[in-house]
Amino acid sequence: MDFGMVFIVDDEEAVRDSIAMLLRSVGLPTRTYPDAAVFLREHQPELPGCLVLDVRMPRMSGLELQQELNRRGWTLPVIFITGHGDVPMAVEAMRAGALDFLQKPFKDDELIRRVQKALRQDAEERAQLREREQLRQRFEELTPREAEVARLIVAGQANKAVALDLGLSERTVELHRAHLMQKMGARSLAQLVQMLLRLDGPGPGQG
Repeated sequence: MDFGMVFIVDDEEAVRDSIAMLLRSVGLPTRTYPDAAVFLREHQPELPGCLVLDVRMPRMSGLELQQELNRRGWTLPVIFITGHGDVPMAVEAMRAGALDFLQKPFKDDELIRRVQKALRQDAEERAQLREREQLRQRFEELTPREAEVARLIVAGQANKAVALDLGLSERTVELHRAHLMQKMGARSLAQLVQMLLRLDGPGPGQG
């Protein structure tokens, strides 16, 4: 697979460099940052990857950086590393959405394995977001009537019931359904319903 970037934030230069060297040795690209402020200033959230983050850092801790990422809506998988970890800290990190938590000293292959897992997760989540956005754009291209028909279909209504609800003939409903399936790129009614459900169901105000 085409791996994303591994972003490493640690206030200890030797730790940053050793982690970067280890990950590069297995073909993983890395970028290092000496503290949270530099990372927040330089990071481009559209870049795929994961974050290897030290918990205890001066000025802004790793947990505080994680909270700031959440506030900004940056969905980067986070792997925490620390030499001073404890269970409450790990629980707090995981509750805030951290993917993993490693305590120093850790085995090289363990870090590599967890980083690769985080990169796979990030790639899958970004692919799902792209697909959902494409579906959203297609849905927004429907006419208001097609959108109404779509909402009733995803609610489980047959053509006859949709026709009664909207005051249309069944033939007109069939034509609207055919058009919206074509616009959504659905090859079957089941696929159309799946697409609409991936949009969390088109709400009553949409279309």
